[in-house]
Amino acid sequence: MPTDPEENELTPTTTTAGGDEPAGAEATEAVLDEVLLGGPRTLTVERLAERAGVSEERVRAYWQALGLPITEGEEHAFTERDAQALADVFAFAEEEKLDQRALTTLIRSTGHTTERLVLWQVEALVEHLTRRFDLDDTSARLLVLDRLPELAPVLEEQLLHAWRRQVAAVAGRFAVEFSDARATAVDEHELPLPRAVGFADIVSFTQRTRGLGSSELAEFVQLFETSARDVITAAGGRVVKTIGDAVLYVADDVATGARVALGLAEAGGRAEDVDVPPVRVSLVWGRVLSRFGDVFGPSVNLAARLVDIADPTTVLVDRDTAGMLAGDQRFALTAQPETEVQGLGTIEPVRLQWAYRG
Repeated sequence: MPTDPEENELTPTTTTAGGDEPAGAEATEAVLDEVLLGGPRTLTVERLAERAGVSEERVRAYWQALGLPITEGEEHAFTERDAQALADVFAFAEEEKLDQRALTTLIRSTGHTTERLVLWQVEALVEHLTRRFDLDDTSARLLVLDRLPELAPVLEEQLLHAWRRQVAAVAGRFAVEFSDARATAVDEHELPLPRAVGFADIVSFTQRTRGLGSSELAEFVQLFETSARDVITAAGGRVVKTIGDAVLYVADDVATGARVALGLAEAGGRAEDVDVPPVRVSLVWGRVLSRFGDVFGPSVNLAARLVDIADPTTVLVDRDTAGMLAGDQRFALTAQPETEVQGLGTIEPVRLQWAYRG
């Protein structure tokens, strides 16, 4: 009798029985190693170092920066592809004269980002299979494990495509912003990048999420992140990071930052968007330092304080940022009472609103 393909898909090869080792676990691991690692794990850490032409100490430093555990002794945990990757990155470091700090930062950026990416993608697949086949969490995870050999190549291609597009986008912004910078004197004591920076923070997050189960909480956070990202990118800004109940964003000019901020405030304030939580929003123009996929500087600290005192669905800016927006007739600015905030003293917040849409 012909079998239903979905029925076959629902039968993980790694199911367990009676507390025994997972059936087919070794075969599954071998298939994954072939697809993901390029072949079997035949190298110890000592042999890996020999094959890559570097010291064991450098191998351990690389693996630690990548965020992966390093095995010791005679355990065969590494592949020929691992050796080639190590040889390539250390040859690149030598050619570019990278010091240890720069090399570690590059490796760590890759490890940190891909670790979060893989977890995000795997959890999305688990959630999808749970809904599609009405599975419990464990069964869904086992099914994801079985499906990874065929899913991973597609995800890998998308990662490379997205990386190339992101590099091209950064290069384009650099070309526009810094093409004439060589002729301009730069104060070495200033932070390098002028940016509009702000936060959007969910109103009453603890109260809104109290009592939610894991799937409901995940759906709530995902809805907030997705809607915030859509608003920010549509208005011309960029998401720096999400922090649970808040998102940090930047824009390259103050008017774009204002459009982002007002868009975020409006997205959570529309009656028809009952599932999108209302937010408080802040915006500050200033110079920042960009490192580790994050931004730092006094303007970031001020934006964090302003969002804490903003009312729901409103945007607060500081007085200097308000001054930069004052000549733009699209925006209305209303001074708010002076406020004392910890670490910054007295600040003069200004409410930002639309005057009209131009």
